[in-house]
Amino acid sequence: MSGIVEKKQKMSNFLEQLKKCTTVVADTGDFEAMKKYKPTDATTNPSLILQAASMPQYQSLIQQAVEYGHQNGKTLEEKVGSAIDKLCVLFGVQILNIIPGRVSTEVDAKLSFDKEASINKAKKLIKLYEEQGISKDRILIKLASTWEGIQAAKILEHEYGIHCNLTLLFSFYQAVACAEAGVTLISPFVGRIFDWYVEHTSQKSFERLEDPGVQSVTKIYNYYKKFGYKTVIMGASFRNIEQIKALAGCDLLTISPTLLAELEKDHEILHEYLTENSARKSNLEKICLDEASFRWYMNEDKMSNDKLSEGIRKFNEDMRKLEKILIEQFSK
Repeated sequence: MSGIVEKKQKMSNFLEQLKKCTTVVADTGDFEAMKKYKPTDATTNPSLILQAASMPQYQSLIQQAVEYGHQNGKTLEEKVGSAIDKLCVLFGVQILNIIPGRVSTEVDAKLSFDKEASINKAKKLIKLYEEQGISKDRILIKLASTWEGIQAAKILEHEYGIHCNLTLLFSFYQAVACAEAGVTLISPFVGRIFDWYVEHTSQKSFERLEDPGVQSVTKIYNYYKKFGYKTVIMGASFRNIEQIKALAGCDLLTISPTLLAELEKDHEILHEYLTENSARKSNLEKICLDEASFRWYMNEDKMSNDKLSEGIRKFNEDMRKLEKILIEQFSK
């Protein structure tokens, strides 16, 4: 009997096996890719929406957003701002028509250090979804893991019942602050951590479990499970399938279509590296953070500081490019 079970396991590709222990999320704004790989959830960001907005098949969404901007703004700036919010929500609605779970929609990166503005933007996005008949339970509001972003998420979660996804997370201390704030989900960026170490050290490749991005997520997972935090972890920003394989068992993993395709062709037998049992046996000690200690630890961690700042700049740059596309539409 065991031989039959083993044979069935061998016939399953790695993606099928992974879905049994980890929720797979599509890291794309491309609807066709979601239909093909059938993820539970999906996540978008300004870079992904910018990429999708340039594709012919999504021009109808651009036009709907522009029409909304005309109706909900007096100045060009107001029209463009309204159109961008609407466009992000329209993409989200289309995604939710494909997937059974939740979609993440990002607050503009330029608000990363403004708690109140982030809260107001999140509430506006949720209102736009509700106008489309989408419950807030199917939405995760994405915020950068700055101190201000984390505190905005704390208020959104506890006062408004709005679930948040804290992104651009590179540090264990960012993760601890998020858990203490009671946020729904965090997105540690495995690949970008890997990139930093490749660029700044002599080591250019790593064994599966020695990858610094993998080790970062493993430590966060063990800490959360050992101390019973409800915040869940969604590993993100992968450079290769070895990083994904090393995090089998993580709560969620958000994966690009290219890597999903590789996993579908791979037939290695999955080993579940992350489990609650192993987490409880870890020797991690509980820590508490306030604003001063958070900022100090971030200041002392060059990698996390570098990648957080870089990520905010990149997302802001792509959002501004998206603005230019919409400005051109308004000028027609």
